[in-house]
Amino acid sequence: MLKKLSRSFYNRDTLDVAQDILGKYVVYNSPAGKISARIVEVEAYIGEGDPACHAAKGMTKRNEIMFGQAGFSYVYLIYGMYNCLNFVTEKKEFPAAILLRAAEIVDGFDIIKNNNPKKSEARILSGPGLFCKAFGLTKEQNGLDLTKETLYVESRNNNKVEIVQSARIGIANGKEHLWRFYDKNSQAVSQK
Repeated sequence: MLKKLSRSFYNRDTLDVAQDILGKYVVYNSPAGKISARIVEVEAYIGEGDPACHAAKGMTKRNEIMFGQAGFSYVYLIYGMYNCLNFVTEKKEFPAAILLRAAEIVDGFDIIKNNNPKKSEARILSGPGLFCKAFGLTKEQNGLDLTKETLYVESRNNNKVEIVQSARIGIANGKEHLWRFYDKNSQAVSQK
């Protein structure tokens, strides 16, 4: 049974959302067709007290979506070349989000392969920048309501995941927080 996640799913403690979203399916009804993938790796970024969070220095034009209502997409560009998809969590005015780091292709392989022809099938969605490239997500998808039809996450019957918790990857500050979660048994995880 397919069930789109409601706003209440995202409007909870970010660490709970991060663990509960593993094994769920991200769906994008792109201009080229429907794409979906099973989420296997995420990281949590929580509030202005988290030095690795984009909101650590307060609200800016770039991060203002994080201060809004839970259940919206936050897409940003890093290193001037890679887009990253996040899901906004928790209550309004408390900036927190889940970064989608890796997933396994379910639907739309031809579309994904066309967007990123150089990667193998198992690793094509392995890393936040690769995920967005393969899905065709850019800053144009920033601020999408995840309870609508363009971009959303759904639960399916097979959500069993053996979760590993670790430090986040590629950050200078906040490494002491074990806020990265991944599926131990997935080949698509960016780093084990």
